[in-house]
Amino acid sequence: MEIKRDSYLNKLISKERNGLIKVVTGVRRCGKSYLLFNLFHEYLIQKGIDEAHIIEVALDDRSNKELRNPDNMLKYVKERISDNQTYYVILDEVQFIDEFEDVLNSFLHIRNADVYVTGSNSKFLSSDVITEFRGRGDEVRVYPLSFREYTSVCEGTTDEAWDDYFNYGGLPLILSRKTPEEKAEYLRTLFQKVYLSDIVERHKIRNKDELDELVNILSSAIGSLTNPSKLARTFKSVKNKTISDKTLNTYIGYLTDAFLISKAVRFDIKGKKYIGSPAKYYFEDIGLRNVRLNFRQTEENHIMENIVYNELRIRGYQVDVGAVEHYTPNTDGKRSKLQLEVDFIAAKGNQKYYVQSAFSISDSDKARQEERPLLSIGDSFKKVIVVRENIKARRNEAGIMTIGIFNFLLDEDSLNL
Repeated sequence: MEIKRDSYLNKLISKERNGLIKVVTGVRRCGKSYLLFNLFHEYLIQKGIDEAHIIEVALDDRSNKELRNPDNMLKYVKERISDNQTYYVILDEVQFIDEFEDVLNSFLHIRNADVYVTGSNSKFLSSDVITEFRGRGDEVRVYPLSFREYTSVCEGTTDEAWDDYFNYGGLPLILSRKTPEEKAEYLRTLFQKVYLSDIVERHKIRNKDELDELVNILSSAIGSLTNPSKLARTFKSVKNKTISDKTLNTYIGYLTDAFLISKAVRFDIKGKKYIGSPAKYYFEDIGLRNVRLNFRQTEENHIMENIVYNELRIRGYQVDVGAVEHYTPNTDGKRSKLQLEVDFIAAKGNQKYYVQSAFSISDSDKARQEERPLLSIGDSFKKVIVVRENIKARRNEAGIMTIGIFNFLLDEDSLNL
C-alpha cells in the first residue's frame, strides 16, 4: 500500500539544493522515513538522478553502527562523492551520530552535497531544533495522516473511515492492523515502549509514574483550558499527590518537544495580544490519546475538535485559541461583560480565519451560541463553523459559513469555499 503524501513531497522538492540542511521532523512513526527513502527517492530516480548520487543511511540499522561515529560518517560521505554533480545525502535517525550537529554543519561545506535528515527522539525533535544548525537548517514538519490521506487508501465508506480515524488516529501503520484489538495494541505499545520510554531515558526522569499520570490527565482534558498550577491542584485533589507546577511545566515541555501534544495559546482578538495562561493542549494523533484512556472517553465532539485543530496545523496555519469580549444589556440599563471563546484562530501570512468546532447546531439556540463569539469579533476575516452533520458549505445572512466535517476535511481549500 502506497500512501501519497504529495504536500510533504512538494515541500521537499521546493527546498531542493537551497544550500540548507533539510530537517524532517514529526512524531515518531508518522512517516518521515517513508517520505525520504521511498517517495523522495522515487522522485529523484524519475528525475534522472543516478543511484550513485543518492547516499542513504539508516542509522538505526545495526549494520550501520560504524557510521554513528562522526568522523566515520564524514569520511563515508566524502568518499562517495567522486564528481562535481549534486549528491543527495539522506540520513535517517541522525541523532544516532555522536555530535550530529557538528557533522551536519560540516556537510554544509561540501558544495555539491544536498542534505536531508530525520530524527526521532525528544532531543532532536525539539521545537527549536533548527537553531542547532545555527540558522542553516530548513524544517519540513510531517504530521500523522490527515483524514483526506487516510480515506485515499482506506477501504469502505467515508463514515466507516471516520469511525476508524476518530478512534485509532492516523499513524500510517495503523492501516496495516485489521482488527480493533490489533490497532489498540499497536498504539498502546507504541505509546508506552517508544514515546514515553524515549522521554524518560532522554531526560533521566526518576518518577515515571508522575509523567504517566500527567499524560492521562491531559488525555482526559483535550480542548479544556488548563495550566501547570491547575494541573498541580488536580494531582493534589484527585491523585493525592503533591507535584510542583514547575515540574509539571517541565514534563509538558518534554511531551511538546516530542510532538506528542501541542499547545494552543489564548489570544485576545480585540486587544490584539496573547493572554498566556491558561492554554489548551491537543494530541498530535487522536488514536494515541484514545488508547491512553483505554477508549473510555471517546466523546465525538471533543475528538472532532482535536481533529479540526490538527487539520488546520497540517494545512500550515498557526493556530491559537481566541477570546473576545461581549457586552449584554441588563434590566437596569447597564451592560454586563462576558468573555467568549472562539475555538481557533488560524493564521498564515495575511490569511486569517476564525473557526468553531460544533458537534451540532441542529436547533436555533445552539446555533446562536456558536455564532455569538464570531459575531462579537467585528472584523472582516472569514468566520467558519464546522459541524458533524454531512452538509455542504452554506452561509447565513451575517456571512458565517457552516460546513460539515467531511467536506471540511476532504477539501484542502474548504476554508475558501
